[in-house]
Amino acid sequence: MAEGTRDERFLYMISCFRPRLKQIIQAQPVLDQLPSLSAEDKDRVRAAALQRGAAAGAEELLRAVERGPRGCGWIREFLQALERGGCSLAACYANPSLSQLPSPAEEAEHDLCVHLVQLLHGTLVDRMRAVQVAEKCLQMGIFQDEDVDRIQTVTDNRGNRDGARELLSRIVQKKDWFSSFLIALRETQHEDLADDLSGNTGESDVSIGDGGVSNSNENLEQSSTTSDSDEDEVERRASPEPDLTLRDYQMEVAKPALNGENIIICLPTGSGKTRVAVYITKDHLDKKKRASEPGKVIVLVNKVPLVEQHLKTEFSPFLKRWYQVIGLSGDSQLKISFPEVVRRNDVIISTAQILENSLLNASKEDEESVHLSDFSLIIIDECHHTQKEGVYNNIMRRYLKEKMKNRKLAKENKPLIPQPQILGLTASPGVGGATSYSKAEEHILKICANLDACRIMTVEEHASQLKNQVKEPSKKTVIADDKKRDPFKEKITEIMTEIQNYCQLHPKTEFGTQTYEQWVIREEKRAAKAEKRRERVCAEHLKKYNDALQINDTIRMVDAYNLLNNFYKEEKSKKTVRSDDDDDDKPAVSKQDETDEFLIGLFHAKKKQLKELTRKPENENEKLMKLRNTLMEEFTKTEEPRGIVFTKTRLSAFALFQWIKDNPKFEEVGIKAHYLIGSGHKSEMKPMTQNEQREVIDKFRCGNVNLLIATTVAEEGLDIKECNIVIRYGLVTNEIAMVQARGRARADESTYALVVSSDSGAVERESVNIYREKMMYKAIQRVQKMPQEEYLNKIHNFQLQSIVEKQMKVMRDQRKTYKKNPSLIKFLCKNCSKSICSGEDIQVIEDMHHVSVKKDFQSLYHIRENKALQDKHADNQTNGEIICKDCGQAWGNMMVHRGLDLPCLKIRNFVVVFADKKTTNDIFKKWGDLPIRFPSFDYASHCPSSDED
Repeated sequence: MAEGTRDERFLYMISCFRPRLKQIIQAQPVLDQLPSLSAEDKDRVRAAALQRGAAAGAEELLRAVERGPRGCGWIREFLQALERGGCSLAACYANPSLSQLPSPAEEAEHDLCVHLVQLLHGTLVDRMRAVQVAEKCLQMGIFQDEDVDRIQTVTDNRGNRDGARELLSRIVQKKDWFSSFLIALRETQHEDLADDLSGNTGESDVSIGDGGVSNSNENLEQSSTTSDSDEDEVERRASPEPDLTLRDYQMEVAKPALNGENIIICLPTGSGKTRVAVYITKDHLDKKKRASEPGKVIVLVNKVPLVEQHLKTEFSPFLKRWYQVIGLSGDSQLKISFPEVVRRNDVIISTAQILENSLLNASKEDEESVHLSDFSLIIIDECHHTQKEGVYNNIMRRYLKEKMKNRKLAKENKPLIPQPQILGLTASPGVGGATSYSKAEEHILKICANLDACRIMTVEEHASQLKNQVKEPSKKTVIADDKKRDPFKEKITEIMTEIQNYCQLHPKTEFGTQTYEQWVIREEKRAAKAEKRRERVCAEHLKKYNDALQINDTIRMVDAYNLLNNFYKEEKSKKTVRSDDDDDDKPAVSKQDETDEFLIGLFHAKKKQLKELTRKPENENEKLMKLRNTLMEEFTKTEEPRGIVFTKTRLSAFALFQWIKDNPKFEEVGIKAHYLIGSGHKSEMKPMTQNEQREVIDKFRCGNVNLLIATTVAEEGLDIKECNIVIRYGLVTNEIAMVQARGRARADESTYALVVSSDSGAVERESVNIYREKMMYKAIQRVQKMPQEEYLNKIHNFQLQSIVEKQMKVMRDQRKTYKKNPSLIKFLCKNCSKSICSGEDIQVIEDMHHVSVKKDFQSLYHIRENKALQDKHADNQTNGEIICKDCGQAWGNMMVHRGLDLPCLKIRNFVVVFADKKTTNDIFKKWGDLPIRFPSFDYASHCPSSDED
């Protein structure tokens, strides 16, 4: 092996096993064996060890070795210094020859034995004659002279207990030490200590890896069940009648709610907010029962997986003995209506949208519906989302309107509308983008106003108990220097420049940025509205190349290449269409025009060069290297590591998962990865179903998967087992997301890392988030200290403002929606500008699906297989994809509605032309943005009559 390669591997081993090396290197004896290390470096190492302890000395030594200068044979010198300095185990980890590495089983045994010594530390220190045992260990070859001299000096100066502590700190750093140590104890008349350590009765000695260690394992398990950990809570939950008790800090924040007040509870992730909610629910229902009053609780969540999670792990185990508890979401296949579910149950856990839909139905007299007054307590999970046009806020605005109405009724001495108590739960209300303390305070007050909270509760009296319960991870930022040349990026930008010159589009923004993406989307829309096909198609392709640049910056070159290659395969198949009456033997007809030929031809001309560049790992992006090193380091730190890597897009989550699978080094350190992405349909990538998400989370919980590569779906709420490593990979959003993600790292000695490139601005944004988080806590304190009258006055004003703003928006929407007639518009294919149908040809199914009922409409399109086939609705299903017969542009999907095949259109694929000329041509993202009201689908007129049958 070349020396350079050996150097790199040696430094890589140090970076991977640094935490372990710091624990098992005694710097002083190693220094004596390192003649090539400068006197200045040696002084620095000794000073660190003396002033800050052994681990600091070891860290300083590793830094000195990494800094160099390194002459010929320096690796051998350092490994020999470790061996001769009594750090043989460290020599195994630092050796570039992987054959020297302890196996995972050996590592586990070593760690277990160290744990045993820690458990019995007090007994060993009290009863062991340190110098006698040390001399025996020297005879047996475990210790060296330097070890014994040091133990003797400490014992002479500070007594036997400190000497024993010194012995134990040294012995656990040796290789294969445990069985020899037991023998040394027995031969120095410490049989009782040897028995305690081996877990047997002393009839026979125990060697490492035999029954003694497994007995000790049982002892360990017994001792760990007495600790007050989340594992206990899982145990207790599994018992038939779990005990519902709160810790002091939980009771502190729950008190006002137990007295019937509307409050927000603000507790960190992992501190048991949901348990507090369960306790408040039971207390509330018990009191209602005793008072013979109707009691009903609804728990609102903002993500489907949270329904089952809250039901199974919290509400049902603690409440099912006394109350009817049910969970339902859009995925639930219920045989009865939501109002009936509400009538039959005491506690309903539901996605907020289900309640909102039912409240909307309350305005239609013929519909069965529910009202807010049907509930006596509403619990809102992740309540920081109760703002603007969010579904939580729509529900709460109804509540506030009823409250205002009650004031009026009270003045008129009329009966009041019963109103539920409100309880909001959050880990971080955020500051809403505030840049000053007054604006942050205003944001907190608005959230309180929206939830009608008379106070926001944080832990004050029992803060130390909370701190012990919620472990704060150590934070680190890993910065990748991305100044090196990137030939793949250069080739892509070269292609993009050619396309820009071809269509005469010249942006003033940099390739590969979000600003460029925004510019190109604007250009595509502008060209489509102006029916300039060349510019529109070029803009579409430029966006794809820009996506590839962003992927290249985040993941591998091959992922960026695959994105482009798949896009151009798809383009070619769209532009090569076989007519319906063609034989399979006949050649397909090309629908490419000059622009298509130029763009497809350009990619194929450069394809080979791009593919060759992806095979050169030296060009790979620096961020990936930093991510690899961070994962390697963290996954070799602890016995049972668990981690999450947060990334921006579904595509990058999947590609990172693929990268880990393709790299055998990750498997060697025990990484078992899987991706976890959202279930929405906005992305180009196929979403994960709720069942697939649940399956991955279950595997993560039981350890079959120990690394999740996740989009922001895993940030909030999901009961993901505590992690000891959380990495945000190039992803910096707001302070709420930062707090949520960091809260996932809640195992002992966990790490929260940010891996970013030096010029991305992410470090600065993270600093802003840290500042905003401090601002948020200060703003909460200021709100809490506000005189009650002033607080209530401000809350009341914000509530009035929220209601007025909503009313104004509804009025604007009504004016916009009802002023135009469907006959005023027609739809053009976005790609080839062919006229497709008019607004009079569109009808709507279930206020959602817009179908064309135009006669002979099928003559305008082809149907091809839908790649992301989804079966989302009970009585509708999507079949093939509809594409333009002339140009291959996607228009929508075929759907089956009560036995009828209907073309369901996506408005974003069309240019809408207005006949009145007052409104310019436009492209709309959603049908709801179009100022037209379409009639409902007339099933009878499209259904074949029985005579025809």
